[in-house]
Amino acid sequence: MRELTYTQAMSEAIREEQERDETVFQIGEDIGPVRKRDRLWEQFADNRTWQTPISESGFVGLAAGAAMTGLRPIAVIMYCDFVGVCMDPIVNQAAKVYLMSGGQIKVPMVIRTPAGAGTREGGHHSGSLESWFVHSPGLKVVMPSDPYDAKGLMKSAIRDDGPVVYIQHRILHRLCKQECPEGEWLVPLGEAAVKREGSDVTVIGISVGMMKVLEAAEKLDGEISVEVVDPRSLVPLDMDTILASVGKTGRLLVVHDAPRRGGVGAEIVRRVTEEGFDLLKKPPKVLGGLNTPMPYSAPLEDACLPQPDGIVNAVREMLD
Repeated sequence: MRELTYTQAMSEAIREEQERDETVFQIGEDIGPVRKRDRLWEQFADNRTWQTPISESGFVGLAAGAAMTGLRPIAVIMYCDFVGVCMDPIVNQAAKVYLMSGGQIKVPMVIRTPAGAGTREGGHHSGSLESWFVHSPGLKVVMPSDPYDAKGLMKSAIRDDGPVVYIQHRILHRLCKQECPEGEWLVPLGEAAVKREGSDVTVIGISVGMMKVLEAAEKLDGEISVEVVDPRSLVPLDMDTILASVGKTGRLLVVHDAPRRGGVGAEIVRRVTEEGFDLLKKPPKVLGGLNTPMPYSAPLEDACLPQPDGIVNAVREMLD
């Protein structure tokens, strides 16, 4: 076992996949751990790893076209907020061409992008936009919360024969470290994980929300038994694991940094109430970010996002 950071695990997965499959290449902005190309990429620098100008619509369109010809591109968008200028090749081309070609054209590409707030970068660089992609048929969406999943989901995303949006929270880049095994492992798309066993309430944490939920669960230890579930994949969503947990606890809280209105939490609650209404002892709840552009001020930014103490209070309210 060795300790890996989130970015080290993700980078290791990409390097291994490029070594395994010569059709895998990277194109985009800030390729490498963060803002620099280290020795990891030197072996692929000539023709399989390209740093580009800030030209998302160009290189994402190129990646989509390359995927249709049989290559396996990883398009790297520096900030998730920038997907607004390249949504057409993602949601109108990559997501639809398999169906519109009658299954003749596959699009095995990964759109990798850091997202989320907490880094004091203001409204243009702090978006949590996963719901945009969840709402777009034809895309798969993953949001790993720790290094083990970051590597395993990246490898599965690269090997998938359709477009996968891989969203990494920037806070996890520097704060998340974990003991990981040597060698290769894959985390299947669409398979959730129970990160902490409990019996009183199920709390689902998405991406960096998982780190906050685990901290809250530790604070509640001995008072309330919290079962913590990480969906890992938002599309496909592992409802079997979620419903099994809700069936055990009877209560559900979903936590994510994205705005509460129209967020992924609302979709999870919808499906739980439709597929497992009789399992619930209390109405399910969502604790999300405020419906506002993210402020630059550190205290204001923190006030706009779920925090561990707020999760503690929300869990206690569910047990009243």
